[in-house]
Amino acid sequence: MAEHEFAKYIRILARGKTKSRSLTGEEAEAAMAMVLGGEVEPEQLGAFLMLMRLKEETAEEVTGFTRAARASLGLPSGAPVPDLDWSSYAGKRRQLPWFLLAAMVLVQGGVRIFMHGTDGHTEGRLYTGAALSALGLPVTRSLDEAAVAIGETGFAYLPLGQLSPKLDKIINLKPILGLRSPVHTVARLLNPLRAPHLLQGIFHPSFMPIHQQAMRLLGEPAAMVFRGEGGEIERRPNKALSVSTVHAGTCGEDHWPASLADPLQAEDGEMDIGRLAAVWSGADDDAYGIAAITGTLAIALKLLGRADNVETAQREAEVLWQARNHARMALAV
Repeated sequence: MAEHEFAKYIRILARGKTKSRSLTGEEAEAAMAMVLGGEVEPEQLGAFLMLMRLKEETAEEVTGFTRAARASLGLPSGAPVPDLDWSSYAGKRRQLPWFLLAAMVLVQGGVRIFMHGTDGHTEGRLYTGAALSALGLPVTRSLDEAAVAIGETGFAYLPLGQLSPKLDKIINLKPILGLRSPVHTVARLLNPLRAPHLLQGIFHPSFMPIHQQAMRLLGEPAAMVFRGEGGEIERRPNKALSVSTVHAGTCGEDHWPASLADPLQAEDGEMDIGRLAAVWSGADDDAYGIAAITGTLAIALKLLGRADNVETAQREAEVLWQARNHARMALAV
């Protein structure tokens, strides 16, 4: 029986302590192209994903995987280019998704945002699609529909299941394999509509250099990644924060001081999505929620070049929050 073509990539990763190595960027791109092309057996995919998880992916591997994933998507003809790509793949468990209100403030200010994420791969989490639906905001059903929505309203959210069913299927192997896979990183880096600004939220700080270097290797002109609340793009205002940056091919780091005095924040036991609307309207003045919103907004403003430094970004975020349209969570038109 002839050896399967994909076997060579598994062998590279699993030849023992002295002979195993990471994939080159080109090998990673070819391997992921086979995975997404349906050319890999289920046994091979499981072995490949867990071998990658065991050794942890390199920035070069992530770059190759992402290039293959991007090539598999296909851009809609004449699609508008959003200003900001916002990935949302973790889901919220301890706090409400306050970041959604930060995104809405940006949209009201004329920033076009494409948001994409998973509908759910881990039990007990509130995911962005469900939160948006509860707030009466639209969830699109295809990349073409998302492109139209961005052009008309300045915002679109598209679940990964519609953006890339094959990547979504791999992410949803987590309950079966018991562990995340490199696809959790790749999905965050997709930037399907090639926005010039890429914002990333992660949970494990050890993955920050991988994201940062991958964004540099992918040629992202302006990008930031930080450890967000629950792994989402959301500032934890009671913690000092380091944000890894990429700007015109150069890597850097921003340091943000805590904006709340209490270093501890109790878990939200109710996770009542209705409180987001109440805070937006001004009926609820939740101090933690507002600090999370303005803190997240400030990071985005600095990425977008609308503030020169951390202090100015925070002040501008607070001004924009106060100036929002309280009457409705309106999208820009």
